[in-house]
Amino acid sequence: MIKDITILIAGAAGQGIQTIGTLLARVCHRAGLFIFSSDDFESRIRGGHSFHLLRIGTRPLVAPSLNIDILAAVNERDYEYHRERLGPKGIALINSDTKKTMESHAFYLPFDASAKAAGGMIASNTVAAGALLAIIGAKFKDFETVLKDNFRDKSEEVLKLNLKTGKQGYDIGRDIEFPKYFDFTGGRHGRVFMTGAKAAALGALAADCRFFSFYPMSPGTGIISNAAQYGNELPIVIEQAEDELAAINMAVGASFAGVRSLTATSGGGFCLMTEGLGLAAMTETPVVIVLAQRPGPATGLATRTAQADLLFSIYASQDEFPRFVFAPGSVLETFNTVKKAFYLSEKYQVPAIVLMDQFLADSAGTETGAFQTGHEHETFLDQETQMSQDQAYFRYKLTGSGISPRKVPCLSDALVRATGNEHSEEGLSSEDPRVRTAMVEKRFRKQVLMKDEMRMPLVFCEDSSFYLTGWGSTKGSIMEACLRLREEGIDVGWVIFEDIWPLDSHRLKTLLENKKLIMVEGNATCQLGSLIRQETGIDYVTRILKYDGRPFYPEYIIERAKQIMGK
Repeated sequence: MIKDITILIAGAAGQGIQTIGTLLARVCHRAGLFIFSSDDFESRIRGGHSFHLLRIGTRPLVAPSLNIDILAAVNERDYEYHRERLGPKGIALINSDTKKTMESHAFYLPFDASAKAAGGMIASNTVAAGALLAIIGAKFKDFETVLKDNFRDKSEEVLKLNLKTGKQGYDIGRDIEFPKYFDFTGGRHGRVFMTGAKAAALGALAADCRFFSFYPMSPGTGIISNAAQYGNELPIVIEQAEDELAAINMAVGASFAGVRSLTATSGGGFCLMTEGLGLAAMTETPVVIVLAQRPGPATGLATRTAQADLLFSIYASQDEFPRFVFAPGSVLETFNTVKKAFYLSEKYQVPAIVLMDQFLADSAGTETGAFQTGHEHETFLDQETQMSQDQAYFRYKLTGSGISPRKVPCLSDALVRATGNEHSEEGLSSEDPRVRTAMVEKRFRKQVLMKDEMRMPLVFCEDSSFYLTGWGSTKGSIMEACLRLREEGIDVGWVIFEDIWPLDSHRLKTLLENKKLIMVEGNATCQLGSLIRQETGIDYVTRILKYDGRPFYPEYIIERAKQIMGK
Protein backbone atom coordinates (compact mmCIF):
# COMPACT_ATOMS: atom_id res chain seq x y z
CA MET A 1 0.00 0.00 0.00
CA ILE A 2 1.16 3.52 -0.76
CA LYS A 3 2.89 5.20 2.18
CA ASP A 4 2.73 8.84 1.13
CA ILE A 5 1.37 11.26 -1.44
CA THR A 6 2.58 14.65 -2.64
CA ILE A 7 0.29 17.62 -3.29
CA LEU A 8 1.64 20.57 -5.28
CA ILE A 9 -0.26 23.85 -4.97
CA ALA A 10 0.77 26.33 -7.67
CA GLY A 11 -0.04 29.99 -8.20
CA ALA A 12 1.29 33.51 -7.98
CA ALA A 13 2.63 35.34 -4.96
CA GLY A 14 -0.26 36.91 -3.08
CA GLN A 15 -2.80 34.23 -4.02
CA GLY A 16 -2.61 32.35 -0.73
CA ILE A 17 -1.10 29.09 -1.93
CA GLN A 18 0.92 28.73 1.27
CA THR A 19 -2.27 29.20 3.31
CA ILE A 20 -3.85 26.29 1.47
CA GLY A 21 -0.87 24.10 2.33
CA THR A 22 -0.86 25.24 5.96
CA LEU A 23 -4.56 24.39 6.41
CA LEU A 24 -4.04 20.94 4.87
CA ALA A 25 -0.96 20.29 6.98
CA ARG A 26 -2.69 21.21 10.22
CA VAL A 27 -5.66 18.94 9.53
CA CYS A 28 -3.37 16.03 8.60
CA HIS A 29 -1.17 16.67 11.63
CA ARG A 30 -4.22 16.51 13.92
CA ALA A 31 -5.01 13.10 12.45
CA GLY A 32 -1.54 11.78 13.35
CA LEU A 33 -0.17 11.74 9.80
CA PHE A 34 3.40 12.75 8.97
CA ILE A 35 4.08 15.92 6.99
CA PHE A 36 6.92 17.46 5.04
CA SER A 37 6.31 20.77 3.28
CA SER A 38 8.47 23.22 1.35
CA ASP A 39 8.00 26.43 -0.61
CA ASP A 40 9.33 27.63 -3.94
CA PHE A 41 8.67 31.33 -4.46
CA GLU A 42 10.01 34.30 -6.35
CA SER A 43 11.41 37.46 -4.80
CA ARG A 44 8.28 39.54 -5.30
CA ILE A 45 5.21 40.48 -3.30
CA ARG A 46 2.67 39.68 -6.01
CA GLY A 47 2.68 37.87 -9.34
CA GLY A 48 5.23 35.50 -10.79
CA HIS A 49 5.10 31.76 -10.24
CA SER A 50 5.32 30.02 -6.88
CA PHE A 51 4.36 26.66 -5.51
CA HIS A 52 3.95 24.88 -2.21
CA LEU A 53 4.86 21.18 -1.91
CA LEU A 54 3.05 19.16 0.73
CA ARG A 55 3.98 15.54 1.32
CA ILE A 56 1.66 13.49 3.55
CA GLY A 57 2.37 9.98 4.77
CA THR A 58 1.91 7.28 7.36
CA ARG A 59 5.63 7.11 8.17
CA PRO A 60 8.22 9.80 8.99
CA LEU A 61 9.08 11.99 5.98
CA VAL A 62 12.43 13.76 5.74
CA ALA A 63 12.46 15.23 2.22
CA PRO A 64 10.23 16.63 -0.52
CA SER A 65 9.33 14.60 -3.60
CA LEU A 66 9.19 15.37 -7.32
CA ASN A 67 6.41 12.81 -7.92
CA ILE A 68 3.10 14.67 -7.75
CA ASP A 69 -0.16 12.88 -6.94
CA ILE A 70 -2.45 15.92 -6.79
CA LEU A 71 -1.80 19.22 -8.56
CA ALA A 72 -3.90 22.21 -7.50
CA ALA A 73 -3.40 25.11 -9.92
CA VAL A 74 -4.73 28.65 -9.58
CA ASN A 75 -4.95 28.87 -13.38
CA GLU A 76 -4.21 26.82 -16.51
CA ARG A 77 -0.77 28.36 -16.89
CA ASP A 78 0.27 26.85 -13.56
CA TYR A 79 -1.26 23.54 -14.58
CA GLU A 80 0.73 23.47 -17.83
CA TYR A 81 3.89 24.35 -15.92
CA HIS A 82 3.68 21.26 -13.69
CA ARG A 83 1.52 18.73 -15.55
CA GLU A 84 4.50 16.63 -16.68
CA ARG A 85 5.34 15.91 -13.05
CA LEU A 86 1.96 14.30 -12.39
CA GLY A 87 2.17 10.59 -11.70
CA PRO A 88 0.25 8.09 -13.87
CA LYS A 89 -2.61 8.02 -11.37
CA GLY A 90 -2.35 11.68 -10.44
CA ILE A 91 -5.13 14.24 -10.73
CA ALA A 92 -5.19 18.00 -11.25
CA LEU A 93 -7.57 20.63 -9.90
CA ILE A 94 -7.65 23.78 -12.00
CA ASN A 95 -9.31 26.94 -10.80
CA SER A 96 -11.81 28.05 -13.46
CA ASP A 97 -15.14 29.87 -13.22
CA THR A 98 -16.12 29.22 -16.84
CA LYS A 99 -14.55 26.01 -18.16
CA LYS A 100 -16.76 23.04 -17.37
CA THR A 101 -15.34 20.16 -19.37
CA MET A 102 -13.14 17.61 -17.67
CA GLU A 103 -10.12 15.76 -18.97
CA SER A 104 -9.52 12.24 -17.73
CA HIS A 105 -7.32 13.46 -14.90
CA ALA A 106 -8.02 17.22 -14.76
CA PHE A 107 -10.96 18.80 -12.97
CA TYR A 108 -11.93 22.43 -13.49
CA LEU A 109 -13.34 23.76 -10.23
CA PRO A 110 -14.79 27.22 -9.46
CA PHE A 111 -12.72 28.20 -6.43
CA ASP A 112 -13.01 31.94 -7.12
CA ALA A 113 -16.69 31.85 -8.07
CA SER A 114 -17.60 29.82 -4.99
CA ALA A 115 -15.83 32.25 -2.69
CA LYS A 116 -17.34 35.27 -4.42
CA ALA A 117 -20.84 33.81 -4.12
CA ALA A 118 -20.24 33.19 -0.42
CA GLY A 119 -19.31 36.80 0.14
CA GLY A 120 -15.57 37.21 -0.41
CA MET A 121 -13.09 36.34 -3.18
CA ILE A 122 -10.36 36.49 -0.55
CA ALA A 123 -11.52 33.11 0.75
CA SER A 124 -10.97 31.23 -2.53
CA ASN A 125 -7.92 29.53 -1.00
CA THR A 126 -10.19 28.14 1.74
CA VAL A 127 -12.42 26.68 -0.96
CA ALA A 128 -9.39 25.00 -2.50
CA ALA A 129 -8.25 23.66 0.87
CA GLY A 130 -11.69 22.20 1.54
CA ALA A 131 -11.76 20.48 -1.84
CA LEU A 132 -8.31 18.96 -1.36
CA LEU A 133 -9.14 17.70 2.12
CA ALA A 134 -12.32 16.01 0.88
CA ILE A 135 -10.40 14.37 -1.96
CA ILE A 136 -7.85 12.76 0.37
CA GLY A 137 -10.54 11.65 2.83
CA ALA A 138 -10.20 14.10 5.72
CA LYS A 139 -13.15 14.79 8.03
CA PHE A 140 -14.84 18.17 7.68
CA LYS A 141 -15.17 18.49 11.46
CA ASP A 142 -11.37 18.47 11.71
CA PHE A 143 -11.16 21.14 9.01
CA GLU A 144 -13.77 23.17 10.89
CA THR A 145 -11.70 22.94 14.09
CA VAL A 146 -8.55 24.09 12.27
CA LEU A 147 -10.41 27.01 10.65
CA LYS A 148 -11.77 28.16 14.00
CA ASP A 149 -8.29 28.06 15.48
CA ASN A 150 -6.72 29.72 12.44
CA PHE A 151 -9.15 32.65 12.48
CA ARG A 152 -9.64 32.96 16.24
CA ASP A 153 -8.14 36.45 16.24
CA LYS A 154 -10.29 37.62 13.33
CA SER A 155 -13.84 38.94 13.37
CA GLU A 156 -16.88 36.69 13.54
CA GLU A 157 -17.70 37.71 9.99
CA VAL A 158 -14.32 36.52 8.68
CA LEU A 159 -14.68 33.20 10.50
CA LYS A 160 -18.17 32.61 9.12
CA LEU A 161 -16.98 33.37 5.59
CA ASN A 162 -14.18 30.84 5.82
CA LEU A 163 -16.37 28.17 7.41
CA LYS A 164 -18.89 28.64 4.63
CA THR A 165 -16.36 28.61 1.81
CA GLY A 166 -14.51 25.70 3.38
CA LYS A 167 -17.72 23.66 3.38
CA GLN A 168 -18.42 24.61 -0.22
CA GLY A 169 -14.98 23.45 -1.28
CA TYR A 170 -15.35 20.26 0.74
CA ASP A 171 -18.64 19.45 -0.97
CA ILE A 172 -17.04 20.04 -4.38
CA GLY A 173 -14.13 17.75 -3.58
CA ARG A 174 -16.35 14.90 -2.38
CA ASP A 175 -17.47 14.29 -5.98
CA ILE A 176 -13.91 13.68 -7.21
CA GLU A 177 -12.64 10.13 -7.03
CA PHE A 178 -9.20 9.59 -5.56
CA PRO A 179 -7.92 6.66 -3.47
CA LYS A 180 -8.41 7.20 0.25
CA TYR A 181 -5.01 6.11 1.51
CA PHE A 182 -5.13 7.59 5.00
CA ASP A 183 -7.05 7.00 8.19
CA PHE A 184 -8.19 10.35 9.59
CA THR A 185 -9.54 8.96 12.85
CA GLY A 186 -6.22 9.28 14.68
CA GLY A 187 -6.15 11.07 18.00
CA ARG A 188 -3.49 12.82 20.06
CA HIS A 189 0.06 11.77 19.24
CA GLY A 190 2.43 14.28 20.84
CA ARG A 191 4.44 14.91 17.68
CA VAL A 192 5.59 18.38 16.67
CA PHE A 193 5.18 20.04 13.27
CA MET A 194 7.13 23.25 12.64
CA THR A 195 9.50 25.07 10.29
CA GLY A 196 13.25 25.18 10.63
CA ALA A 197 13.09 28.92 11.31
CA LYS A 198 10.76 28.39 14.25
CA ALA A 199 12.93 25.55 15.56
CA ALA A 200 15.96 27.87 15.52
CA ALA A 201 14.03 30.55 17.41
CA LEU A 202 12.73 28.10 20.01
CA GLY A 203 16.19 26.58 20.41
CA ALA A 204 17.57 30.02 21.24
CA LEU A 205 14.77 30.72 23.71
CA ALA A 206 15.25 27.30 25.32
CA ALA A 207 18.95 28.16 25.70
CA ASP A 208 17.92 31.25 27.71
CA CYS A 209 18.83 33.71 24.97
CA ARG A 210 17.62 37.14 26.10
CA PHE A 211 18.81 39.43 23.28
CA PHE A 212 18.09 39.13 19.55
CA SER A 213 19.43 41.64 17.03
CA PHE A 214 19.00 41.64 13.27
CA TYR A 215 18.69 43.62 10.10
CA PRO A 216 15.94 42.21 7.82
CA MET A 217 17.27 39.83 5.18
CA SER A 218 15.54 36.74 3.88
CA PRO A 219 15.59 33.96 4.87
CA GLY A 220 17.26 34.84 8.19
CA THR A 221 14.49 37.25 9.20
CA GLY A 222 12.07 34.36 9.77
CA ILE A 223 14.13 33.19 12.73
CA ILE A 224 13.79 36.52 14.50
CA SER A 225 10.11 36.96 13.61
CA ASN A 226 9.38 33.58 15.20
CA ALA A 227 11.22 34.62 18.37
CA ALA A 228 9.29 37.92 18.39
CA GLN A 229 6.03 36.03 18.87
CA TYR A 230 7.12 35.41 22.45
CA GLY A 231 8.14 38.99 23.17
CA ASN A 232 5.22 39.62 25.53
CA GLU A 233 5.64 36.34 27.40
CA LEU A 234 9.39 36.09 27.96
CA PRO A 235 12.04 38.52 29.25
CA ILE A 236 13.67 39.08 25.86
CA VAL A 237 14.73 42.12 23.85
CA ILE A 238 14.49 42.10 20.04
CA GLU A 239 16.23 44.94 18.24
CA GLN A 240 16.05 45.75 14.54
CA ALA A 241 19.37 47.44 13.86
CA GLU A 242 20.23 49.98 11.17
CA ASP A 243 22.48 47.46 9.42
CA GLU A 244 24.14 44.10 9.92
CA LEU A 245 27.34 45.55 11.38
CA ALA A 246 25.28 47.22 14.09
CA ALA A 247 23.36 43.98 14.66
CA ILE A 248 26.47 41.89 15.37
CA ASN A 249 28.01 44.61 17.54
CA MET A 250 24.79 44.90 19.56
CA ALA A 251 24.83 41.14 20.13
CA VAL A 252 28.50 41.22 21.18
CA GLY A 253 27.82 44.14 23.52
CA ALA A 254 24.84 42.42 25.13
CA SER A 255 26.89 39.27 25.62
CA PHE A 256 29.74 41.29 27.15
CA ALA A 257 27.15 42.52 29.67
CA GLY A 258 26.31 38.92 30.55
CA VAL A 259 23.24 38.22 28.39
CA ARG A 260 23.08 35.31 25.98
CA SER A 261 22.70 36.87 22.54
CA LEU A 262 21.93 35.87 18.97
CA THR A 263 21.89 37.56 15.61
CA ALA A 264 20.45 36.00 12.45
CA THR A 265 21.26 36.91 8.88
CA SER A 266 21.98 35.59 5.40
CA GLY A 267 25.15 35.54 3.31
CA GLY A 268 25.24 39.21 2.31
CA GLY A 269 24.56 40.30 5.88
CA PHE A 270 27.19 37.94 7.24
CA CYS A 271 29.72 39.62 4.94
CA LEU A 272 29.09 42.86 6.82
CA MET A 273 29.22 41.10 10.18
CA THR A 274 32.75 39.78 9.77
CA GLU A 275 34.30 42.79 11.50
CA GLY A 276 32.07 42.24 14.53
CA LEU A 277 32.85 38.52 14.39
CA GLY A 278 36.52 39.40 14.77
CA LEU A 279 35.70 41.68 17.71
CA ALA A 280 33.93 38.80 19.47
CA ALA A 281 36.98 36.61 18.86
CA MET A 282 39.52 39.15 20.11
CA THR A 283 37.50 40.04 23.20
CA GLU A 284 36.64 36.35 23.73
CA THR A 285 32.96 37.21 23.98
CA PRO A 286 30.49 34.41 23.25
CA VAL A 287 27.87 35.08 20.56
CA VAL A 288 25.70 32.89 18.34
CA ILE A 289 25.15 33.74 14.67
CA VAL A 290 22.56 31.92 12.59
CA LEU A 291 23.57 32.15 8.94
CA ALA A 292 20.65 31.18 6.68
CA GLN A 293 22.33 30.73 3.32
CA ARG A 294 20.99 31.85 -0.04
CA PRO A 295 22.63 32.15 -3.49
CA GLY A 296 25.03 35.02 -4.14
CA PRO A 297 27.25 36.90 -4.76
CA ALA A 298 25.66 40.26 -3.91
CA THR A 299 21.86 40.05 -3.83
CA GLY A 300 21.96 36.78 -5.78
CA LEU A 301 18.63 34.96 -5.51
CA ALA A 302 16.97 36.43 -2.45
CA THR A 303 14.34 33.72 -1.89
CA ARG A 304 16.26 30.65 -3.05
CA THR A 305 18.54 28.17 -1.31
CA ALA A 306 22.26 27.36 -1.39
CA GLN A 307 25.10 25.77 0.57
CA ALA A 308 27.91 28.02 -0.61
CA ASP A 309 28.93 29.75 2.65
CA LEU A 310 30.57 26.80 4.41
CA LEU A 311 34.22 27.74 3.90
CA PHE A 312 33.40 31.42 4.27
CA SER A 313 31.95 30.80 7.74
CA ILE A 314 35.02 28.80 8.80
CA TYR A 315 37.53 31.45 7.67
CA ALA A 316 35.50 34.69 7.92
CA SER A 317 37.05 37.82 9.44
CA GLN A 318 40.66 38.91 9.54
CA ASP A 319 43.44 36.71 10.88
CA GLU A 320 42.88 33.37 12.61
CA PHE A 321 40.90 32.38 15.64
CA PRO A 322 38.82 29.42 16.86
CA ARG A 323 35.06 29.28 16.31
CA PHE A 324 32.33 26.65 16.16
CA VAL A 325 30.45 25.96 12.92
CA PHE A 326 27.39 23.69 12.93
CA ALA A 327 25.02 22.65 10.14
CA PRO A 328 21.80 20.98 11.33
CA GLY A 329 19.91 18.86 8.82
CA SER A 330 16.33 18.82 10.14
CA VAL A 331 13.85 20.74 12.29
CA LEU A 332 14.73 18.71 15.38
CA GLU A 333 18.46 19.05 14.79
CA THR A 334 18.04 22.80 14.34
CA PHE A 335 16.44 23.18 17.77
CA ASN A 336 19.04 21.01 19.49
CA THR A 337 21.99 22.50 17.61
CA VAL A 338 21.09 26.11 18.39
CA LYS A 339 20.83 25.19 22.06
CA LYS A 340 24.20 23.47 21.92
CA ALA A 341 25.74 26.46 20.13
CA PHE A 342 24.89 28.74 23.05
CA TYR A 343 26.28 26.30 25.60
CA LEU A 344 29.57 25.76 23.77
CA SER A 345 29.99 29.39 22.75
CA GLU A 346 29.80 30.45 26.39
CA LYS A 347 31.90 27.54 27.66
CA TYR A 348 34.81 28.35 25.34
CA GLN A 349 34.21 32.11 24.94
CA VAL A 350 34.18 31.92 21.14
CA PRO A 351 31.66 32.73 18.38
CA ALA A 352 29.39 29.91 17.24
CA ILE A 353 27.90 29.91 13.74
CA VAL A 354 24.85 27.80 12.88
CA LEU A 355 24.53 27.24 9.12
CA MET A 356 21.00 26.95 7.81
CA ASP A 357 19.64 27.82 4.36
CA GLN A 358 16.39 28.93 2.77
CA PHE A 359 15.22 25.36 2.27
CA LEU A 360 15.74 24.34 5.90
CA ALA A 361 14.45 27.64 7.29
CA ASP A 362 11.20 27.65 5.32
CA SER A 363 10.46 23.91 5.17
CA ALA A 364 8.33 22.28 7.82
CA GLY A 365 8.27 18.72 9.05
CA THR A 366 6.81 16.34 11.62
CA GLU A 367 9.39 15.45 14.25
CA THR A 368 9.32 12.25 16.25
CA GLY A 369 12.60 12.55 18.17
CA ALA A 370 13.43 14.20 21.46
CA PHE A 371 13.94 17.93 21.85
CA GLN A 372 16.92 17.94 24.18
CA THR A 373 16.85 19.54 27.60
CA GLY A 374 19.67 20.53 29.91
CA HIS A 375 22.30 23.29 29.98
CA GLU A 376 19.54 25.96 29.77
CA HIS A 377 20.72 27.95 32.76
CA GLU A 378 24.25 26.60 33.21
CA THR A 379 26.72 29.46 33.22
CA PHE A 380 30.47 29.67 32.92
CA LEU A 381 30.75 33.16 34.36
CA ASP A 382 33.15 33.71 37.25
CA GLN A 383 30.79 34.16 40.20
CA GLU A 384 33.37 35.53 42.68
CA THR A 385 32.32 39.08 43.54
CA GLN A 386 34.84 40.21 46.15
CA MET A 387 38.46 41.10 45.44
CA SER A 388 41.05 42.79 47.60
CA GLN A 389 42.05 46.34 46.71
CA ASP A 390 45.45 45.34 45.33
CA GLN A 391 44.20 42.26 43.54
CA ALA A 392 44.12 42.58 39.74
CA TYR A 393 41.53 40.84 37.56
CA PHE A 394 43.18 39.00 34.67
CA ARG A 395 40.37 38.78 32.12
CA TYR A 396 42.71 37.13 29.60
CA LYS A 397 44.72 35.06 32.02
CA LEU A 398 47.05 32.59 30.35
CA THR A 399 45.72 29.16 31.26
CA GLY A 400 46.46 25.63 30.14
CA SER A 401 43.02 25.30 28.53
CA GLY A 402 43.10 28.75 26.97
CA ILE A 403 39.85 29.58 28.79
CA SER A 404 40.17 32.59 31.12
CA PRO A 405 37.89 33.67 33.98
CA ARG A 406 35.03 35.76 32.61
CA LYS A 407 33.24 38.32 34.76
CA VAL A 408 30.35 40.64 33.96
CA PRO A 409 31.09 44.36 34.35
CA CYS A 410 29.72 46.02 37.50
CA LEU A 411 28.70 42.77 39.20
CA SER A 412 31.87 42.43 41.27
CA ASP A 413 34.79 44.44 42.60
CA ALA A 414 36.76 43.55 39.49
CA LEU A 415 37.64 46.12 36.85
CA VAL A 416 36.58 44.37 33.63
CA ARG A 417 38.49 45.57 30.59
CA ALA A 418 37.98 44.71 26.93
CA THR A 419 39.59 45.98 23.75
CA GLY A 420 39.63 45.11 20.08
CA ASN A 421 43.41 45.55 20.13
CA GLU A 422 45.76 42.78 21.08
CA HIS A 423 46.12 42.91 24.85
CA SER A 424 47.81 41.71 27.99
CA GLU A 425 46.30 39.37 30.56
CA GLU A 426 44.73 42.38 32.32
CA GLY A 427 43.04 43.52 29.08
CA LEU A 428 45.39 46.43 28.38
CA SER A 429 46.43 47.09 24.77
CA SER A 430 49.89 45.73 24.01
CA GLU A 431 52.17 45.48 20.97
CA ASP A 432 54.79 43.42 22.76
CA PRO A 433 55.60 40.51 20.39
CA ARG A 434 55.85 38.12 23.31
CA VAL A 435 52.38 39.10 24.51
CA ARG A 436 51.02 38.78 20.99
CA THR A 437 52.45 35.30 20.54
CA ALA A 438 51.22 34.15 23.96
CA MET A 439 47.67 35.41 23.32
CA VAL A 440 47.37 33.80 19.88
CA GLU A 441 48.55 30.49 21.33
CA LYS A 442 46.23 30.87 24.33
CA ARG A 443 43.20 31.35 22.07
CA PHE A 444 44.09 28.35 19.94
CA ARG A 445 44.59 26.10 22.97
CA LYS A 446 40.81 26.16 23.27
CA GLN A 447 40.49 24.52 19.87
CA VAL A 448 42.09 21.30 21.14
CA LEU A 449 39.26 20.91 23.67
CA MET A 450 36.65 22.20 21.23
CA LYS A 451 37.39 19.32 18.87
CA ASP A 452 36.41 16.88 21.60
CA GLU A 453 32.96 18.51 21.72
CA MET A 454 32.34 17.82 18.03
CA ARG A 455 30.52 14.71 16.90
CA MET A 456 31.80 12.66 14.00
CA PRO A 457 29.54 12.44 10.94
CA LEU A 458 26.72 9.91 10.89
CA VAL A 459 27.69 6.83 8.87
CA PHE A 460 25.07 4.40 7.57
CA CYS A 461 25.96 0.91 6.29
CA GLU A 462 29.60 0.11 6.89
CA ASP A 463 31.48 -1.51 4.01
CA SER A 464 29.19 -0.09 1.32
CA SER A 465 30.54 0.39 -2.19
CA PHE A 466 29.81 4.12 -2.18
CA TYR A 467 28.71 6.73 0.35
CA LEU A 468 26.48 9.69 -0.43
CA THR A 469 28.15 12.41 1.63
CA GLY A 470 26.72 15.78 2.58
CA TRP A 471 25.94 18.27 5.29
CA GLY A 472 23.09 20.38 6.61
CA SER A 473 19.79 20.49 4.77
CA THR A 474 20.73 17.84 2.19
CA LYS A 475 20.45 15.24 4.96
CA GLY A 476 16.84 14.17 4.38
CA SER A 477 17.14 13.87 0.61
CA ILE A 478 20.42 11.94 0.92
CA MET A 479 18.88 9.51 3.42
CA GLU A 480 15.79 8.84 1.34
CA ALA A 481 17.80 8.49 -1.87
CA CYS A 482 20.12 6.02 -0.18
CA LEU A 483 17.28 3.87 1.18
CA ARG A 484 15.50 3.82 -2.17
CA LEU A 485 18.70 2.85 -3.96
CA ARG A 486 19.26 0.03 -1.49
CA GLU A 487 15.71 -1.21 -2.15
CA GLU A 488 16.81 -1.60 -5.78
CA GLY A 489 19.79 -3.66 -4.70
CA ILE A 490 22.37 -0.88 -5.12
CA ASP A 491 25.03 -1.00 -2.40
CA VAL A 492 25.28 2.55 -1.10
CA GLY A 493 25.45 4.15 2.34
CA TRP A 494 25.63 7.70 3.64
CA VAL A 495 27.98 9.99 5.54
CA ILE A 496 26.27 13.11 6.88
CA PHE A 497 27.93 15.96 8.78
CA GLU A 498 26.20 18.18 11.34
CA ASP A 499 29.17 19.33 13.45
CA ILE A 500 31.55 20.92 10.97
CA TRP A 501 34.29 22.96 12.69
CA PRO A 502 36.70 22.55 14.39
CA LEU A 503 37.36 19.26 12.67
CA ASP A 504 39.29 16.44 14.33
CA SER A 505 41.43 15.35 11.39
CA HIS A 506 42.74 12.17 12.99
CA ARG A 507 39.37 10.80 14.06
CA LEU A 508 37.78 11.77 10.74
CA LYS A 509 40.55 10.16 8.71
CA THR A 510 40.12 6.93 10.66
CA LEU A 511 36.36 7.01 10.08
CA LEU A 512 36.49 7.73 6.34
CA GLU A 513 39.54 5.72 5.34
CA ASN A 514 38.88 3.41 2.37
CA LYS A 515 35.35 4.82 1.87
CA LYS A 516 34.36 5.94 -1.62
CA LEU A 517 32.66 9.29 -1.12
CA ILE A 518 30.14 10.81 -3.52
CA MET A 519 29.77 14.40 -2.34
CA VAL A 520 26.26 15.89 -2.44
CA GLU A 521 26.40 19.67 -1.98
CA GLY A 522 24.44 22.77 -2.91
CA ASN A 523 27.42 24.72 -4.26
CA ALA A 524 29.62 24.78 -7.36
CA THR A 525 33.00 23.93 -5.82
CA CYS A 526 32.28 20.97 -3.50
CA GLN A 527 33.27 22.86 -0.36
CA LEU A 528 32.91 20.07 2.20
CA GLY A 529 34.76 17.70 -0.12
CA SER A 530 37.60 20.23 -0.35
CA LEU A 531 37.66 20.61 3.44
CA ILE A 532 37.84 16.84 4.00
CA ARG A 533 40.69 16.57 1.50
CA GLN A 534 42.52 19.48 3.13
CA GLU A 535 42.21 18.12 6.65
CA THR A 536 42.60 14.36 6.09
CA GLY A 537 44.17 13.85 2.67
CA ILE A 538 41.14 11.74 1.69
CA ASP A 539 39.69 12.71 -1.68
CA TYR A 540 36.15 12.07 -2.85
CA VAL A 541 35.44 9.82 -5.84
CA THR A 542 33.01 12.18 -7.55
CA ARG A 543 30.32 14.72 -6.71
CA ILE A 544 26.66 15.57 -7.22
CA LEU A 545 26.38 19.35 -7.08
CA LYS A 546 23.43 21.69 -7.45
CA TYR A 547 23.63 25.49 -7.56
CA ASP A 548 20.45 26.58 -9.33
CA GLY A 549 18.87 27.95 -6.16
CA ARG A 550 16.57 24.96 -5.72
CA PRO A 551 16.88 22.21 -3.10
CA PHE A 552 17.97 18.62 -3.62
CA TYR A 553 15.19 16.12 -4.24
CA PRO A 554 15.78 12.40 -3.60
CA GLU A 555 14.87 11.63 -7.22
CA TYR A 556 17.64 13.92 -8.50
CA ILE A 557 20.24 12.24 -6.29
CA ILE A 558 19.03 8.77 -7.28
CA GLU A 559 19.27 9.55 -11.00
CA ARG A 560 22.75 11.02 -10.73
CA ALA A 561 23.99 8.26 -8.40
CA LYS A 562 22.85 5.58 -10.82
CA GLN A 563 24.71 7.29 -13.65
CA ILE A 564 27.87 7.45 -11.52
CA MET A 565 27.65 3.80 -10.48
CA GLY A 566 26.71 2.63 -13.98
CA LYS A 567 23.31 1.27 -12.94
